[in-house]
Amino acid sequence: MPGPFAKLSLAVLIALFAGLQFGLWLGDFGLIRYWQLKDQVKAQIKVNERLTTRNRQLQAEVFDLKHGTDALEERARARLGMIKKGEEFYQVIEDGNPRPEDAE
Repeated sequence: MPGPFAKLSLAVLIALFAGLQFGLWLGDFGLIRYWQLKDQVKAQIKVNERLTTRNRQLQAEVFDLKHGTDALEERARARLGMIKKGEEFYQVIEDGNPRPEDAE
């Protein structure tokens, strides 16, 4: 039959083991926090990849604007409605009233 010292030692070891398990699973540096951080890192990597792609597109656009006239011409046509010399500009305005052939 174990003595009182053995029972006390066993209780202390069980409490120590429980404390270590708590720290391992639920503590600030535990496995659950590790898994949460791992998921956050994966999400941030995806965001970074998307932003890197966007930055490359913007860098290419800046390069085109600085070194080429095609991008500048495209912007002038699309945003400002500009045309080249010798071109004719036609503007079609819809009146919103349906034509008789559209009513069928």
